[in-house]
Amino acid sequence: MASSVSQKLEEKLVCSICLELFRVAVTLPCGHNFCQQCISDHWEKQEQEASRAEKGYTCPECRKRFQRRLELKKNVTLCSVVELVRVGEAQIAGAEGREAAHGGQCPRHGRPLELYCEDERRCICCVCTVQQCQHHRRVLFEEERSKKQALLRESLEKAQQESERIEQAMQELENQTNSIKDSSERLKSMVVNKFGHLEKALEDCQRQTVARIEQEQAAALGQVEENWSHLKECLDALSHHREKAQDLLACADDQTFLEEFPLLASPESPEALPPVEFNVGMVEPIAEILTDISKLLLEDLPSSVAPKAADPVAPGPVQPEEPAVVKAVAPLPKCQLRAELLKDHRNLTFDAETANKYLQLSSRNQKAKHPRGTGSPQQDHAARFELWQVLCAQSYGHGHHYWEVKVSSHSVIVGVTYQGIPRKRQPGHKFNIGLDGGSWGLQVREDCYLAWHKGRSEKIQERLYEYLGVSLDYGNGILSFYGLGDRTQLIHTFHHIFTEPLYPVFWLCEGRTVTLCQRD
Repeated sequence: MASSVSQKLEEKLVCSICLELFRVAVTLPCGHNFCQQCISDHWEKQEQEASRAEKGYTCPECRKRFQRRLELKKNVTLCSVVELVRVGEAQIAGAEGREAAHGGQCPRHGRPLELYCEDERRCICCVCTVQQCQHHRRVLFEEERSKKQALLRESLEKAQQESERIEQAMQELENQTNSIKDSSERLKSMVVNKFGHLEKALEDCQRQTVARIEQEQAAALGQVEENWSHLKECLDALSHHREKAQDLLACADDQTFLEEFPLLASPESPEALPPVEFNVGMVEPIAEILTDISKLLLEDLPSSVAPKAADPVAPGPVQPEEPAVVKAVAPLPKCQLRAELLKDHRNLTFDAETANKYLQLSSRNQKAKHPRGTGSPQQDHAARFELWQVLCAQSYGHGHHYWEVKVSSHSVIVGVTYQGIPRKRQPGHKFNIGLDGGSWGLQVREDCYLAWHKGRSEKIQERLYEYLGVSLDYGNGILSFYGLGDRTQLIHTFHHIFTEPLYPVFWLCEGRTVTLCQRD
């Protein structure tokens, strides 16, 4: 009777998928139980075979469908029952083995097995004792079993302790998994929300800007059409005058010629036409809008989420005139971000024609120094800065560009500008980089950085770097400054719609040096 009940109980503890006793049993909401690995494999197979419209997960027994893949949790009670059954089966097998041992016979001599030979590790009979195992260590079954049981209990105790340790570690991993999932979901939700705001703001900005451009285009084309109509009228009048004059010249009668000549009016020159201008300055406010959108996107995000360099694109048409290399790119530790930036590195040279008369350039125009004292100033001319500034000879348009500079100390400005930056000194200012809408600069101070544009500065609390990198994504309107050290650190990013070629520009206080890093 007990055997029948045990058999029925064992049948209830069999997984309907693998037809074996449960291994880590889990229970579905419908009440059916399966091995955790079996039901996971079953659902993975459904994911591979089902179409996108039929996506779902079912119970293999009752076919109940679940819309999403369930998180499977161990059925602790059922697993304990299965473990008891396994232990019972092991005990029964052990008892049967012992019975076979006590009632067994020696396969060599046909005598009952009575002793255990420790040297040969087998059960022996009395004949074996005399013939093969006379000088071996022999013990009774009970004595050997007692020793083996002690070893087995010690092994079981260690296994139990190790199992508890592993289960605790697995529980910690499960807690870490839940924590990671929760943090990930919160971060994803925040990022999706931020990008949703960004998308709406960009769509509104795009719609308004395009409408304004179309309005300006219509006004400019209307003015062009008016000018064309006026010139057409003048052209018709001149054509009519030429015909009258030719007819009069062909007249043979002197009286008629003299009487009609006063009636022929002299042709008038057309008035100067008003200039037609297409106002590209309408996009200037977009820069401030993009900056605000960028701040909206990046606020509250972890500091590790920083803008990365855009994918490399074809270089612009401008190339340095002097390919010779006098100094390698900054010898800094390898960094993945810097490696991507260096793919677009451009060698630069200073434009000696624009250098302030007190600045000294190296023979290859790759190093600018502002010595203390007056020294021997260069001769002034229209292209030279009155301020302690110098432009590079190269300008950059469409594409992605990158260059690096080494600064000797603070009191230096690194930036970019349109060509029309004023050469004259403005009252109350030692520099003019970033004071208008056509230049952008990063000022290196003793304890921080200042980002300059349109006369406004933004303070950036960041450690000072000897090497600085400048990344220009002209088409997307992104200008970024990086500090180069143990790792590449983003210092500041400007957003703007660039409408003219950009020239690297520098300002140096007395005693300072700026070196353009070169690359093979």
